[in-house]
Amino acid sequence: MTAPFILSLDAMGGDYAPEIVVKGAAIARTRYPSAHFLFFGDEAKIKPLLIADKALSACSTIRHTDHVITNDAKPSQAIRQGRQSSMWKAIEAVKNGEAGGVVSAGNTGALMAMAKLIMRPLPGIDRPAICGLFPTRIGETCMLDLGANAVCDARNLVEFAIMGECFARAILGLERPSVGLLNIGSEDVKGTDSLREASQILRSSHLDMEFKGFIEGDDITAGTVDVVVTDGFTGNVALKTAEGTAKLFSFLLKSAIKSSWLAMFGMIFAKPVISQVMARTDARRYNGALFVGLNGVVVKSHGGTDAVGFANAIGVAVDMIARDLNAKIAAELARIAAEQATPEFKEAVGAGVAPQ
Repeated sequence: MTAPFILSLDAMGGDYAPEIVVKGAAIARTRYPSAHFLFFGDEAKIKPLLIADKALSACSTIRHTDHVITNDAKPSQAIRQGRQSSMWKAIEAVKNGEAGGVVSAGNTGALMAMAKLIMRPLPGIDRPAICGLFPTRIGETCMLDLGANAVCDARNLVEFAIMGECFARAILGLERPSVGLLNIGSEDVKGTDSLREASQILRSSHLDMEFKGFIEGDDITAGTVDVVVTDGFTGNVALKTAEGTAKLFSFLLKSAIKSSWLAMFGMIFAKPVISQVMARTDARRYNGALFVGLNGVVVKSHGGTDAVGFANAIGVAVDMIARDLNAKIAAELARIAAEQATPEFKEAVGAGVAPQ
């Protein structure tokens, strides 16, 4: 992205804020020289960090705020008491047109609640979702919802499929992404009523996607589809399980290497290959989940990430701004709404077949 643009950063969000936010912005600045950053938070803590980096300081502005949303704050509490917080002000800057997008490593529930209230969902979107990337055997796949909506109906799942398809086009560069609904089996008779109804709608719609039907849990990392669609409860469990499995693999590998001098000696020869695998599964590489379905770009960074991870989250925001993702989602939603209004579509869905 070569044109000048402004990003709003919640400098006080995350376990290691504001240090990792400022350092992450410094890394991102080298990747995106035309970026300007608005830092929202405690100026007394942010300013010394910026002074230490003259290049970053030259393209940054600090907006002082006293209040910080804590990680244990409930969304309702954050909305009532956090209107002067760094998170609220950072989101508000996007709403007011001062910034093209916002990145925060703060409280996920509070961030989603504030973003929905301040920005509002796109026309036709019932519930925004959290969308992120997973590594697979053959590349990457995007998955949503990762925790914003614990209970979803068929309409929500269809909206997630449309938003995920647009996200895959923008981030993965795919012309016609494949989409699957996460289920307990691939057979059409399995799953909840909402899943089966969503499957019928997606099969019956002339959307510019390749709908693969139902997929199972092991299909996520196999790369069976480009977009995995599920409710937020299941998606968040899958995400945390994947993160835990990666940490377990790393722990077991390090323990095995330290188990004997022979293993440590062998590590000298295996290190290049192991380093390649570790880099491929590094959570920082996939850091930055997008809140899709809002009237603005909102990216959630993992709260415990480091500067490299936060810089990657900034990169997700930059991609979304450059590719105008929200306009594409709105166009697809308008298209399916018009199609669903036709008698042919209603008849086809009722019969469980695709209209010709």
